[in-house]
Amino acid sequence: MDDVAAHLPHVRPRAHDKYLRLIDAAQKLPPVVTAVAHPCDEVSLGGAVEAHRLHLIEPILVGPAPRIHGVAERHGIDIGGLPIIAADHSHDAAARAVALVRERKAGALMKGSLHTDELMGAVVARDGGIRTERRISHCFVMDVPGHLDPLIITDAAVNIAPTLEEKVDIVQNAIDLAHAVGFPEVRVAILSAMETVNPKVLSTIEAAALCKMADRGQITGALLDGPLALDNAICPEAAQIKNIVSPVAGRANLLVVPNIEAGNMLAKSLSFLAGADTAGIVLGARVPIILTSRADSLMARLASCAIASMVAASLRR
Repeated sequence: MDDVAAHLPHVRPRAHDKYLRLIDAAQKLPPVVTAVAHPCDEVSLGGAVEAHRLHLIEPILVGPAPRIHGVAERHGIDIGGLPIIAADHSHDAAARAVALVRERKAGALMKGSLHTDELMGAVVARDGGIRTERRISHCFVMDVPGHLDPLIITDAAVNIAPTLEEKVDIVQNAIDLAHAVGFPEVRVAILSAMETVNPKVLSTIEAAALCKMADRGQITGALLDGPLALDNAICPEAAQIKNIVSPVAGRANLLVVPNIEAGNMLAKSLSFLAGADTAGIVLGARVPIILTSRADSLMARLASCAIASMVAASLRR
């Protein structure tokens, strides 16, 4: 971890080191060949190059070559030796990047300076996409100051109002992610506004159903409990006060939100009020998709690449 930090002098030191641990673990793996769609601004191009320098990814830059070279020259980014696949515009770059995955020339996909809808549209296209039988979903792997371990939140970016059937895949995707990044035990809290089942609150009924599905082997690889409110999901004292006895309550490391609004607000609250970093990854396609925001820190971008590398390695097993 110290070596990683030493190579990132321009990243402000943080009181927590969970992302550094992820990066350190990923550096022990072969870097994953990553198609970077439309890296035409300083943030996206610089992040891909820095991840390459740290041996997390082997980027293939896909986009208008003159624009990529122009960004590199203006901002002093060394892209010497990196392959560039020419594309006319952002939509074309997304399609060509996805084609590299489909042709098995890339083991991960990374969003550059294009809209998420453009990239995901190419991913889910009926002709030429890279969908699988599994529902595509998004996870944040959050580095929250004062919280001992990384915290996974799903789904805050892709599925707007998932059905119970879709939540089964969303939960399983997140559990598989947790195992890929080395969680020794995956403890899943299905969140709602309360910890009791209320027929008037759909999220509580779905939480109970998901837990029973896990009991029946329809969801595997984790301990599930729900419904749980956020406080008694992550705070042992809150769970104790409510007399909730379970191996998950107060100790959850994977939070499943009822819908995109809840997930987005939870993740951004942690980011902007608690100083958390948010590494983003999309799962359920043929390869992991590194989905970052322009507001993400460099550390969050590198952590996203590290997570994608570990997920790609787990898919190869």
